[in-house]
Amino acid sequence: MDKSEYKNVYVFIEQRDNVIQKVALELLGKAHDLAGALNEKVYAVLLGHNIADKAQELIAYGADHVLLAEDECLKDYITEPYTQAITQIIHDYKPSIFLIGATTIGRDLGPRLSARITTGLTADCTKLDISEDTKELMMTRPAFGGNIMATIMCTNHRPQMSTVRPGVMQKMAKDTSRKGEVENVKINFDKSKFKVKLIENVKVTSNKVDIADAKILVSGGRGVGNKEGFEMLGKLAEVLHGEVSSSRAMVDAGVMPHDRQVGQTGKTVRPNLYIANGISGA
Repeated sequence: MDKSEYKNVYVFIEQRDNVIQKVALELLGKAHDLAGALNEKVYAVLLGHNIADKAQELIAYGADHVLLAEDECLKDYITEPYTQAITQIIHDYKPSIFLIGATTIGRDLGPRLSARITTGLTADCTKLDISEDTKELMMTRPAFGGNIMATIMCTNHRPQMSTVRPGVMQKMAKDTSRKGEVENVKINFDKSKFKVKLIENVKVTSNKVDIADAKILVSGGRGVGNKEGFEMLGKLAEVLHGEVSSSRAMVDAGVMPHDRQVGQTGKTVRPNLYIANGISGA
């Protein structure tokens, strides 16, 4: 592989119902830093249907170039069409770095892209840097249950690919004066491989704040014991204008729903105040 053919930092722009997800803007901000260290450009990869009006927003948040692929097959996320589309883009444009949010969509998409492109994938990263001497991407993630932080480099293959946890990178301040290019990309789908069809989108409405966005969390684990214990935590959270979260143990026990789970296999959170089993910390 001639690594010199691969350039620029690419970001998969996750959208749901034509709404750009927060993690995509966070990754554009980080991509801007990485591209600056490499003297390269930031490319936003935007897939969807009737979504061209979002391209300028991506430029305002740090993209230098937007690759826009619009097709009815890409209206909603389905694994095969999205994998085919991005695989084609990677083969045609040869990115050096490709970043994906570590969401439910990103964790489904990333490994499939890695396998088809035959490159490595570092999952659930919390830190990204450029090596000063080799100019390789250094991808840092928790290992051994979060007891150590492992920094991984993909030295022999391109693109260098990682999924990044939401909430750990900072998006740029929106600058509507930024200039960039928007390029329409035609995807050549092999529809014979489409084995899954979306029949219906069922949405659950909730008045709860996403714990990843909460400023104050009151969290419980095994020590809380049962639903009644979490109801008590709920009263404390209400007084503090915060949200209740839970450890994996209580989710596995059926006491709390998965969307309230924090930690290695739950959501990455950075509240201003975190209270766990009565112990407070910033």
